[in-house]
Amino acid sequence: MQKYQFDEFMEIIRKLRSKDGCPWDREQTHESLKTCLLEECYETIEAINNKDYENLCEELGDILLQVALHSVIAEEETKFNINDVITQEAEKMIRRHPHVFGNVTVEDSQEVINNWEDIKKLEKKTDNIADELQMVPKALPATIRAEKVQKKAAKAGMDFTSYEQVLEKVYEELEELKESIEKGNKELIQEEFGDLLFTIVNLSRFLQLNAENSLTNATNKFINRFIDVFTLAKSRGTNLCELSPEEQDLLWREVK
Repeated sequence: MQKYQFDEFMEIIRKLRSKDGCPWDREQTHESLKTCLLEECYETIEAINNKDYENLCEELGDILLQVALHSVIAEEETKFNINDVITQEAEKMIRRHPHVFGNVTVEDSQEVINNWEDIKKLEKKTDNIADELQMVPKALPATIRAEKVQKKAAKAGMDFTSYEQVLEKVYEELEELKESIEKGNKELIQEEFGDLLFTIVNLSRFLQLNAENSLTNATNKFINRFIDVFTLAKSRGTNLCELSPEEQDLLWREVK
């Protein structure tokens, strides 16, 4: 199999974007590629979760393709090019690792993280917690964004002291959601439901759990159990959708 170097790969992308290249590739913009980039990242995570290294190699290549496409589009617009991307990232890595490339001494990985955050604040010119909270990307998955915001608020001194306090807040938010449902105010229901989810994420943080992973695992468990229930019902000559809720619950408990 022929081996390609990085510069050769970039020339392939430029060729695809040229007037003699591919119509689809020529039509792409930073905006149109957003979904592709997001999907490729999730597919890469899926390969990591499955420990599928052959697929991981492929998916990392797909992410590299997205980086290359965005860089070539920017190059055509004379905004920046792939060398600028690489240079900025290299400089950032050197700057944020003074314990490797400078004279700073660290004791453990937590100190590395603290230094990283301090350097990042200087780079972003954020001098207060309000600026930091506003800079947490809105495009992040909701549970991840919530956790990041909570951690930053905690560093500023706004936090619970124990998981028991958070658990009490969960019950409080649940009661407020129930009251809003009884009032029938759709806007208020949505607000209270959001508050409950935000507090659940806070609880996961205190329990040192990853809310995103926990929900993913719960969804996978539901899928597996649903398939078992569906299969069991089918083996008994019954259609799951024709069973009463009570009968479905009995099957669910049986496979559980």
